[in-house]
Amino acid sequence: MKGSTHLAIGSLVGAAAAVYFPFRLEHAAIYVSVASFSALAADLDGTSLLNGKLSQLSRWIHHFGLWAGVLLAIGNAYLYFSEDRFYPAFAAIAGTVLLLGLATSQGTIRNALTSLIGLGVVYYGIRIDQRWLLELGVFVAWAPWLKHRGMTHTVWALLLWGYIGWGLETQLGIQGIMLTSAAGYASHLIADSLTPQGVKWLFPIIKRSIKFIP
Repeated sequence: MKGSTHLAIGSLVGAAAAVYFPFRLEHAAIYVSVASFSALAADLDGTSLLNGKLSQLSRWIHHFGLWAGVLLAIGNAYLYFSEDRFYPAFAAIAGTVLLLGLATSQGTIRNALTSLIGLGVVYYGIRIDQRWLLELGVFVAWAPWLKHRGMTHTVWALLLWGYIGWGLETQLGIQGIMLTSAAGYASHLIADSLTPQGVKWLFPIIKRSIKFIP
């Protein structure tokens, strides 16, 4: 299911929470934001709205690595034939950059960038002594390396996300943040269960996909 669809569903979940819990305008904005982010979070294990811009950046880095490696190799060859001298350090740098450009896929770079953001969140969580933020950072750093519709699309990830939401609710002192975050995340799993591929809710205990369609 498209990320835009998950985002729309998450926004509706947040709006429903704003109506259900004691209404305050600033709280309504938080409910919608939390539910919308939660509805997208499960797809951190693949290309999604959350890391779309990182995909563009990773594509640029991938091509830059390739061209930089080629240009450095050409420069090294020019110096060798024009000056009849070999520069081992220059050659090693050119070879390393070229090999990295050839061996590193755009997806790998995107995952690394997402993980870097997650580690930044972990660091900030430690700095301000907020455990929920540390846990969120670990989730963001870990999720990109998982198989798509794998562990992030399970009831275990849903429980973990609810726990992170509980930490946020405790910090903000706003009733219903945990339920809103869990409902937003669950909306993603339910929506994906309406597709032919389904969702492995109990993976790895039960590897069979569950589908809510005939």
